Amino acid sequence: MKNYSLIVTLLLFSSILTAQKKEWTLEECVNYALENNIQVKLTELDVELSDIEKRDAIGNLIPNINAQAANAWNTGLTQNATTGILVNQTVRNFSAGVTAGLTLFDGLRNFKSLQRAKMSRIANEYSLDKMQDDIALFVADAYLQVLFNKQNLEVLKAQNEVTKEQLGRTQDLVEAGVLPEGDLLEIKATDADEQQRMILAENQIQISLISLAQTLGFRDYQNFDIVDRDYDIFGNEILENSVYDVIDTAKEERSEIKIAESNMELAEMDVELAKGAYLPTLSAFFNYNTRETGQNRIIGTEIDPNEPTRTIGFVEGTNQQVLTGNSIPVLGSPLPFFEQLYINDGITYGLRIDVPILNGFATRNRVRRNEVAVKRAEYQLEQAELDLESNVYQAYTDAKGAFEAYEAALVASEAQEKAFEYATERYDVGLTNAFDFSQAKIRFENTQREALRAKYDYIFKLKVVELYFGIPVRDLKF
Repeated sequence: MKNYSLIVTLLLFSSILTAQKKEWTLEECVNYALENNIQVKLTELDVELSDIEKRDAIGNLIPNINAQAANAWNTGLTQNATTGILVNQTVRNFSAGVTAGLTLFDGLRNFKSLQRAKMSRIANEYSLDKMQDDIALFVADAYLQVLFNKQNLEVLKAQNEVTKEQLGRTQDLVEAGVLPEGDLLEIKATDADEQQRMILAENQIQISLISLAQTLGFRDYQNFDIVDRDYDIFGNEILENSVYDVIDTAKEERSEIKIAESNMELAEMDVELAKGAYLPTLSAFFNYNTRETGQNRIIGTEIDPNEPTRTIGFVEGTNQQVLTGNSIPVLGSPLPFFEQLYINDGITYGLRIDVPILNGFATRNRVRRNEVAVKRAEYQLEQAELDLESNVYQAYTDAKGAFEAYEAALVASEAQEKAFEYATERYDVGLTNAFDFSQAKIRFENTQREALRAKYDYIFKLKVVELYFGIPVRDLKF
């Protein structure tokens, strides 16, 4: 009985632990998103498709070998395969063969297709890198938003504790006749307003948690939560570099430029592939075939007993008939299956050349279209470089501005904290009314919230600059 109770207790304890929410760190969220986010998975499929394209290109360089076999029955008026006579019959025929073909020269299109497939895979890998960087930033932004909402709720709760203390103190002072009842009503209104804002803050936490979970690709919203911890500011020394250093590094490291460069190389390779159609195509072929039939075979001849002779002509002058023996074939059973296959086999082999002469300007137009695509890719590369310069400059400036805003918010928060302490002291001795006290408290609360917002805004913008500076997404420090 004691053992049974112990087992039940362990099971209940296990179920309680299972039902508890798993608290995720930022690093865990980023790693999970990189493995499970739908956009990342779609980009990974592009890489997989490029592998298939590469195998297709390799397949074009090796021979094509096909085998075929047929076993058919013909009923009705058909030709006897051994006598050549048309007769009403049901006959079975079997045929089989192996065909092989190899392209010896096609303007190097197959070889260049393999090169293009390799380049396409590299381009898709760059796209995957960019998608992973983007998802990591989305996750970090969403995570920091949840953290901001949680800490904002903590600020509201702390302020509400102060309000409740003041509410009790004011209640005592009103009952003692020191303060008017209007001050008590003012404090009660402040408490009700703070209670409402805490409810809204809790709702914002849940909404931001669901948004983060969706970014991760995590469906169990009820059991999803993040670790409640404060994040320090790491890596701000990167802003000691000039913006031009960051831009130069970004051009070497960022996937945007590599993607544009790869697209231009692919466009140039498409031109080479199209030009290959101007050249002849030389191919080799080989065919082995054999057959078997169920018809009777001719094993000899004999004189026709019904018509032993037949006229083959007349003697000139005398008009005398010239007769000969009228022989007819003697049929026997067909030869064994494999023996017929051995006797009736044959081989065909040779070379084939196809020379393009006129195809309605299709090849020429294809070449020109691909040349236009090369110019387009060149312009897109140039635009990608300009966009990257603009984005880096904007991110660098935003990070600098966010740091200054954060420092200003800290100064404002410290000043408002002192002002609130002074207002509290004056209110406690009756030198100020409840309205002025509430206003001082609201200003202090707003500066605390703004300091939190400025901090996480700066952390996020700093990480954007670090990514542009070539720091891998998994190496970002928070």
